[in-house]
Amino acid sequence: MARADRGVPIRSAEELVMARRAAQLAAEVLAMIEPHVVPGVTTEALDDLCRDHIVNVQGARPANVGYLGYPKTVLTSVNHVVCHGIPSPQQTLKKGDIVNIDVAVEKDGWYGDTSRMFCVGAPSVLAQRLVRTTYEALCAGIRAVRPGATLGDVGHAIATVAQRENFSVVREYCGHGIGTVYHDAPQVLHYGRRGQGLRLEPGMVFTIEPMLNAGQRETKELADGWTVVTKDRSLSAQWEHMVAVTPDGFEVLTAWPGGTGAYPAI
Repeated sequence: MARADRGVPIRSAEELVMARRAAQLAAEVLAMIEPHVVPGVTTEALDDLCRDHIVNVQGARPANVGYLGYPKTVLTSVNHVVCHGIPSPQQTLKKGDIVNIDVAVEKDGWYGDTSRMFCVGAPSVLAQRLVRTTYEALCAGIRAVRPGATLGDVGHAIATVAQRENFSVVREYCGHGIGTVYHDAPQVLHYGRRGQGLRLEPGMVFTIEPMLNAGQRETKELADGWTVVTKDRSLSAQWEHMVAVTPDGFEVLTAWPGGTGAYPAI
């Protein structure tokens, strides 16, 4: 494995095979859980299903369990929770909720990490617009990935979509390099200026995972040391993909097994 400037790993073709395998396992977990995200289910029940699938079906390891002390397999962030929501037997999903489920797996020393939004029943018009706009922002960021582009180009593309809809971009949390290390260089900000930041090279692998708020961008961490919410209690949404820089553009490593469905292809 080579490293570019700023210590960013450059993956070989053989290493990309391993990264792709782990990424596709993570994507498969989100496809598996989708039909279970219904009114009346607890977030802990969803967590149990994901853990069982990762361990007993995939033969992989839930990468979040024990990571910096985190107790669960997935992160379930409902409505005004920005990220890092902890599954709980006391939290029951209801009609109109929006929830992000974030999963990471480790297989043979390689990590896969992805998240997506789920709508429980029919959310409000605002909630649906936020969810779809955040997905559009993710796509815009991914489409900015190519050799010679910069991470500033990626962040600018994301923020442009958010600003068009008068949504705010969360700044405290960002995407990250990933491979044999769960969180590696580079940091991938979801805002920025064109032409600034790390210049992308083929073989770089990282996540793009924008968080948009319907209100102000400010967040706060709750007393559990994990759950992050919007300060103004406005709704928040997030999507995440793992992306590799290819010689002529990008590859979405965590592509959904069944396609993008009602959402536009990237």
